[in-house]
Amino acid sequence: MPTLDKLGGKNWENLKKRVKKKVVQIARELVELYAKRELVEGFGFPPNPKMQKEFDDAFEYEPTPDQVKATADIMRDMEARRPMDRLVCGDVGFGKTEVAMRAAFKCVSAKKQVAILVPTTILAAQHYENFKERFAAFPVNIALVNRYKSPKEKKEIFKQVSEGKVDIVVGTHALLSEKNQFKDLGLLIIDEEQKFGVKQKEKLREFRLAVDTISMSATPIPRSLQLSMTGVRDISLINTPPMNRLPVETKLLKRDDVILAAAVEDELARGGQVFIVNDRVQSINMLAEDVEHWVPNARVAVAHGQMEDRELERVMNAFLAKDFDVLVSTSIIESGLDVPNANTIIIMNAHHFGISQLYQMRGRVGRSDVLAKAFLVIPPHSEISAESMRRLKALEQYTDLGSGYQLAMRDLDIRGAGNLLGEEQHGFIAEVGFETYIRMVREAVEQLRGAPTDKPVQPRVELGVDAYLPEDYIQDGLTRISLYQRIARIASTAEVESILQELEDRFGPVPTPAKMLMKVSEIGLLAGRMRVQGLQQRKGLLAVTFAEYPPPDPRELLSLCPASPYPMRLLNVTPVQAVIELSTADPEQVAERTLECFRTFSK
Repeated sequence: MPTLDKLGGKNWENLKKRVKKKVVQIARELVELYAKRELVEGFGFPPNPKMQKEFDDAFEYEPTPDQVKATADIMRDMEARRPMDRLVCGDVGFGKTEVAMRAAFKCVSAKKQVAILVPTTILAAQHYENFKERFAAFPVNIALVNRYKSPKEKKEIFKQVSEGKVDIVVGTHALLSEKNQFKDLGLLIIDEEQKFGVKQKEKLREFRLAVDTISMSATPIPRSLQLSMTGVRDISLINTPPMNRLPVETKLLKRDDVILAAAVEDELARGGQVFIVNDRVQSINMLAEDVEHWVPNARVAVAHGQMEDRELERVMNAFLAKDFDVLVSTSIIESGLDVPNANTIIIMNAHHFGISQLYQMRGRVGRSDVLAKAFLVIPPHSEISAESMRRLKALEQYTDLGSGYQLAMRDLDIRGAGNLLGEEQHGFIAEVGFETYIRMVREAVEQLRGAPTDKPVQPRVELGVDAYLPEDYIQDGLTRISLYQRIARIASTAEVESILQELEDRFGPVPTPAKMLMKVSEIGLLAGRMRVQGLQQRKGLLAVTFAEYPPPDPRELLSLCPASPYPMRLLNVTPVQAVIELSTADPEQVAERTLECFRTFSK
């Protein structure tokens, strides 16, 4: 359970100070990355050639609005002189690859090369076939590099790449080999970057500094998502589903072979095929025997990463050709296998997989206009950790089309943001919350980059007044929290009036504590603009503490305050604080008087 801190107490401030120290190191690394990207002058691609429209129009489907926007974002980035680094986030089958193909066409039209980097051999083969088919009508040379290629074949392909005879090369991490030297690489497309190891990611960071880069993912890992939110990486969301696509019906259940057998039989009865995923290779054959026992007439095949390459390829192609009804496999199916006829997936020991893996595997079904089903199976008696259950519940909850981004955000909340540029995935997010953490990183980055420091501070306002939203006024707890969040983000006096009007319209006459809350919020807003760091009222004295920047003259402030009904007198002034004597000790009157003064001064 998260700990709660008292409003106005020191614990929260101390916690933020501790996190800020950690954030500064991250910010320094981000600034270094920013600076390198700003200093390196990339290639500014020319405007789209005439053939680009011909290529785009050859797409057999009508592009969705999100695809159109993502494409426009990428084209604009490619034409800029700064190297592009854009994350394209969209569900499996929502058209990320088509967006990447249009960018690739723009690149090869400018006589530059494209590298498409993928995590698995299966996905590499599928991308290769898709690109070959899409570019068939145009004079573009496309090559494939994977582990099925002999050393001699790889050497020949690398030679052609270095000579510029290959326009687009698709492959696994072999593309990052020192043996592979591009003649003129213009665009790097990375599919599911989270699947690559640390060494490959370090190599990719080097590429990003000079080459336009597109990363594609259905559920980006927290670090990738956060890089986009802190402005290091741009992001385009593709949330519009293709025509006639249906959500995947998702059920979380304890293992019951009767239910699972019925699920397999139901899918086979409608002429479909079934994926059954096991978490371990060691027990996969035993599971396949169980399936044969469940449904004796089913044709069952087994696939896993420890099989010989050719045998694995043969099984996959046979399943695609409908020679088998059920494929019992490990998580190797999560990337790249597109079987429109498979519309039921059963994931055994689902608690052993992460959100991204589960989401990708669920994306293997529901690729047509048939209602697909996914079963997340957990052991009947084993204890499941609270975090694992939260992941599974999240997947069961987010079944809507285009929910990959929401799931990634949920993953960010569950796992933490992690070190943005390192290997660690645990982070500081749980200590201060996502929004505060992101804001602190942004502020640290801006400060280290030499951004103007004269923006408003966030003062502590302690006037002793009762300022809150009463429970008997707004009874729903979530609604109150939502309003508190909005009030905390107030950026103008107009917003204060707007929220007050909304409160009256929704909940009736505004009670005094709620009015005081709005007044204190406005005082904090105006005081921050004046470089006031704190306001404290004690026994008829008001202490005004200034930030570490040249403050306004307190005498000028008091001269502008109305003389009545509660006069103020300046007792003492130092470079960092002014002490003002009040003619009233009533907190509400002090709040009213202070607000009048700040409003007058701000004008």
